Amino acid sequence: MSRTIKLRKGLDIKLLGEAEKVKNTPQVTAFAIKPPDFHGLMPKLTVKVGDKVKTGSVIFFDKYQEEVKFVSPIAGEITEIVRGAKRKILEVRIKADAENTSEEFGIINPDSMDEEGIKKVLLDNGLWPFIKMRPLDIVARPNDKPRAIFVSGFDSSPLAPDYDYVLHGKTDAFQAGITALSKLTEGKVHLTTKANARHDVALTGVKGVQSSTIAGKHPAGNVGTQIHHIDPINKGEVVWTVNAVDVAAIGSSLLGGKYDSSRTIALTGSEIKKTEYIKTNIGASMASLLGDNIKKGDGDVRVISGNVLTGDKVNPAEGYLGFYHQQITAIPEGNEASFQLSGGGWLGSGTKKFSVNRSYFSWLTPNKKRKLNTNLNGEIRSFVVTGEMERVFPFDIYPMQLIKSAMYNDIDLMENLGIYEVAPEDFALCEFVCTSKIDIQDKIRQGLDVIKEECM
Repeated sequence: MSRTIKLRKGLDIKLLGEAEKVKNTPQVTAFAIKPPDFHGLMPKLTVKVGDKVKTGSVIFFDKYQEEVKFVSPIAGEITEIVRGAKRKILEVRIKADAENTSEEFGIINPDSMDEEGIKKVLLDNGLWPFIKMRPLDIVARPNDKPRAIFVSGFDSSPLAPDYDYVLHGKTDAFQAGITALSKLTEGKVHLTTKANARHDVALTGVKGVQSSTIAGKHPAGNVGTQIHHIDPINKGEVVWTVNAVDVAAIGSSLLGGKYDSSRTIALTGSEIKKTEYIKTNIGASMASLLGDNIKKGDGDVRVISGNVLTGDKVNPAEGYLGFYHQQITAIPEGNEASFQLSGGGWLGSGTKKFSVNRSYFSWLTPNKKRKLNTNLNGEIRSFVVTGEMERVFPFDIYPMQLIKSAMYNDIDLMENLGIYEVAPEDFALCEFVCTSKIDIQDKIRQGLDVIKEECM
């Protein structure tokens, strides 16, 4: 029986530049797989510059969990291994071949396989990194026994892609992915969809899941919010999570007998000339995906792999699509000065600004879509109690107290305040509304790293 959850807290940020539901397939010849996309990973390379690879060929594996492999999203030649400080591997770049050949492992029927069989196929063929774990929000550890697996059937973040549109026609693949995941846990596979919305049959017709619906503003679509309200995590428990699009990718790979790295991503934002959906592959070059589709010149636009709240800033000329990202967003950089009495100035009417605290008249039009930039409108300030975060944080957790405990590494206090239930993305709205200008998501990540080192 489906359960409906109603959120009273949250915030929808209405931005200009929603993707139109038309699909384009640009020609992309440059790809990269980036170890920093997988937090906490210590990669060990299996390739070198000049090597030829197929789609699904192993590029590197986890030094501490050698069974967890990361594979090439495309067939081609390794052209460059980009390193950072202390020779840290940042990117493995691949030039695509004219013909895309794949490593084949044979068609898999997940119904006929047991847990160990499914796990081996996922690990050996690079499908395991699609599965993440809570607590810690990292790639799942294969030896853990998850209490449940959660799949969010929609994304509520600003300008998020429409999963119903992306998953249309992938009913069989989505069902195969769900069936495979159900073999990995003795508990339930939870699928949560948006209340009072019409969803694609891929989401509504799936079998073997515990269905729930959730109503409310962002972060209703965050899997962390759904876990908290459906089946909260306690210390010592593990829950796995998979993005709905990645569930279909797992199913498509099993049914096709080869690694499926295809993606339909949303090209969004006020600085995109033509917003649309693009068919491409994981790790595609931003230069190829964007082309001349940006309105302003270099330095005037912030290009983000992902959404504006949790995505990564990338160089539009040299950057690559993130492994877990389903959209690209381009917004103004915010490097233009505003006169004090103008519409964008701090003494003006603020009609062009987005106001959470009713500081400007713009709060009278909450559904108006706006063109917002990256300007912080101030420097880092004292971290004081304002009550702002509590209004947008739909957890039974004290957000400010948890953030402060993470800032000074108080393990006992972090545990008591609910660190095991959260991930950095759950605090993205807190970061947006907080007047302190502190990088809250980074502080939560630091706290989770301490918990991983000391408690897990």
